This record gives sequence, structure tokens and C-alpha cells, in this order.
Amino acid sequence: MLKNRECQVFAAPFDVRLPRFDARGDKEIFTVVQPDVSVICDATKVDEKGCIGAPDWVIEILSPGNTGKEMNEKFDVYEESGVKEYWLVEPNDEVVLVYVLHEGKYIGLKPFTVGQALTSVTLPEFTVELNQLFDKK
Repeated sequence: MLKNRECQVFAAPFDVRLPRFDARGDKEIFTVVQPDVSVICDATKVDEKGCIGAPDWVIEILSPGNTGKEMNEKFDVYEESGVKEYWLVEPNDEVVLVYVLHEGKYIGLKPFTVGQALTSVTLPEFTVELNQLFDKK
């Protein structure tokens, strides 16, 4: 649990079941994803199978072989389902890309790199020093 918040943090493997709609927009289907890190502030979304509905914040760590999926497929699913904040962590380049949901579409913030502090938009009491994240002295 995050300090002073009713939010819970879950690490993969943790199923997140996101509602989506068919081409006509009337039949709800579910897409199951396993984000690297999910932050959920609504305890009613958590059940014995994981999370049903959009987490408040998702963090994905890119690696060779998953970059396309994280930056395209999951980006679209998270945006459509209402994930408020989406971080893509690129360990090789030591950069974090941050997307914040605004009126149903993600807005990208400027990239964050080593030497900077990154504060969550959704949970402003959470800040991480990227030197620590990328294990720099």
C-alpha cells in the first residue's frame, strides 16, 4: 500500500482484465494483460483472479522482443480502457516515457532521463529519482 493512500501495488504475474467493445460498440469483451507493475486505488477492482477494470497507473519495462507490443498494442488497450497513467521504462537507454490520460487520449510528457526526478501525475506523492531507478551513483 502507498503511504496515506488506499492504493495497492501489484507486480507481474498479475492478471488485469480490461473491458473492450466489439466493432459495433455493443458487446463487451475482455482483454487480459499482465503489466509489470499495476497500481490500483479502487479495492473493489481487485478479486481472487487479479484486477477487473483499469488500474490507475501501469508501468511496463521494455526489453528486446516486447517493445512493439508495449508501445502499440498495450498502449491502445490501456488508453481505451481508461488507465490514467502509463509509464514505459527503457532500461537500455535509461529513459522513462510517461503518458497521461486526458479526455480519453494519452498525452505524452517529455522523456525523463538519469539525473531527473519523476513524479507521478496520478499519485503526486510518489516521486522516484531516476539515478536510483537505473542504479546510478
